[in-house]
Amino acid sequence: MEMKELKAVLEGLLFACGDEGITIKQLSKVMDISEESVKHLLEELTYDYEHATRGMMIMNSHEVYHLTTKPEHSSYFKRLLESPQTSRMSQAALETLAIIAYKQPITRTEIDEIRGVKSDRPIQTLIARSLIEEVGRKEGAGRPILFGTSKDFLTYFGLTSLEELPPLEENVETDEIEQEADLFFERFNQLEEGK
Repeated sequence: MEMKELKAVLEGLLFACGDEGITIKQLSKVMDISEESVKHLLEELTYDYEHATRGMMIMNSHEVYHLTTKPEHSSYFKRLLESPQTSRMSQAALETLAIIAYKQPITRTEIDEIRGVKSDRPIQTLIARSLIEEVGRKEGAGRPILFGTSKDFLTYFGLTSLEELPPLEENVETDEIEQEADLFFERFNQLEEGK
């Protein structure tokens, strides 16, 4: 595979890893190339982002690399979050919120398993709206981030505690949680529409 193509693969991997990011060692293993080659490709890609009219940049935090937006464009992202067109949450975000509300603390992988699809974007949406937050790390391999609902979640829904969430039926299957929570989250949609 040509270096240009490898650089494109690396960029795709960084994007796919979302906020969690990926290490040089992991990239080396996945791409089946040396760590030295990965470092070289990362340097090239970082240069491309820094010296072109691009809206992304590569961030290195404690040897974990991920794509992020450029800080100088932050005012636009703030406007996007505040714009009326984006005030309604997607069905995916509502499902993800229901799963987190009822199964917290829960990891991204566990959410993905329940939904049957990747949940990176819905999780980012929920974090951006301050409805969920990181509540710790799970013991075990990789110590993945655990997510839970935030104080803003309770405030938004007029709850004083999680005990006030509508109860689920006994012995409900995990993949039915979103359906069982539908009535509760209809209220969310009504609130959103009323804005």
